[in-house]
Amino acid sequence: MLMTPGPTAVPEPVRESMSRELINPDVDPAFRDVYARLVDRLETVYGVGDVDSHDVVVPGGEGILGLEAAIASLVEPGTEVLCLSNGLYGDGFADFVESYGGEATPVDAAYDEPLPLDALDDALASDDADFDVATMVHCETPTGTLNDLEAALDLLESAAGETLTVVDAVSSLGGTPVPTERIDVCLGASQKCFSAPPGLTTAAISDRAWAAMADREPHSLYTNFLPWRDTDEGFPYTHLTTNVVALEEALALLLEEGLDDAYARHEAAAARCRERGAAIGLEPFGDPERASPTVTAFEVPGRAEALQNRLHEEHDVLVATGLGDLADDVVRVGHMGHAARVDRVDETMDALEAAL
Repeated sequence: MLMTPGPTAVPEPVRESMSRELINPDVDPAFRDVYARLVDRLETVYGVGDVDSHDVVVPGGEGILGLEAAIASLVEPGTEVLCLSNGLYGDGFADFVESYGGEATPVDAAYDEPLPLDALDDALASDDADFDVATMVHCETPTGTLNDLEAALDLLESAAGETLTVVDAVSSLGGTPVPTERIDVCLGASQKCFSAPPGLTTAAISDRAWAAMADREPHSLYTNFLPWRDTDEGFPYTHLTTNVVALEEALALLLEEGLDDAYARHEAAAARCRERGAAIGLEPFGDPERASPTVTAFEVPGRAEALQNRLHEEHDVLVATGLGDLADDVVRVGHMGHAARVDRVDETMDALEAAL
């Protein structure tokens, strides 16, 4: 049983959709209808279906493509970028910025702390503060932390209002509300809460961000969102047809359930996971009040890999370890997408209790 925080288990209707006859995305007009339905459903999930300020695009490429493409599309030498971070992926934005010649200003906190809002306020109040872009992460998957974006967005808007915001919502979108209408580039991916196979990036991009992308010299085709803005005359490259069909089906299931019901299902699965964890003496990483409804990280100093192997070999349950410096100190249960069900959480925690 797959209980990792992405890729997640793919339900049978989505798997069956991938066995349909292949559509040629370059010449068959039927593919345009599929892609249009996909975008329409994503607009509903992002919450921008009734507004004209954002367009949704779906490039072919695993979710990390979106993070890099957001930076590659907005950053050039001299671009000032504020990188707000309390986790591995937040830190990674600064690496992308520097690789594209931008000037990254990290405003960071320890991985078990909330986003450093006081430090953000100070950085924005500085006399030489003139940030073109600000980056942040909604759900830091490696630590199971859900960040309060609203407070950070309030500070950014009150400081100047011109700074473009880029948010990694890859492991929260579809599992918990995301304030997309306040974000200039909001990034998602197929393999997390949507429970489709890995292979597609999703992005909701504001008119302000499109204008900024159009004003700069692109570095590449593949890590560039701009060619996806208008696909009436064709896609920038041959699209991943089967992945598009699968994600369309996965979103149909999500919207049939209803977003509010899906969010409640994720909350219930998360609560059960932490309740069961507490009963067997496991402590969540960081403050439980900031824990994500899509993934739980338990502290198991020095034992994560051994526990992961034992769960897999003896109970056929696959969970994830931590990443980076926390690789062997954290074990992570992914209760997102199709896996966000109390019965699956119970089976996982039964196995984890036995392994411990």
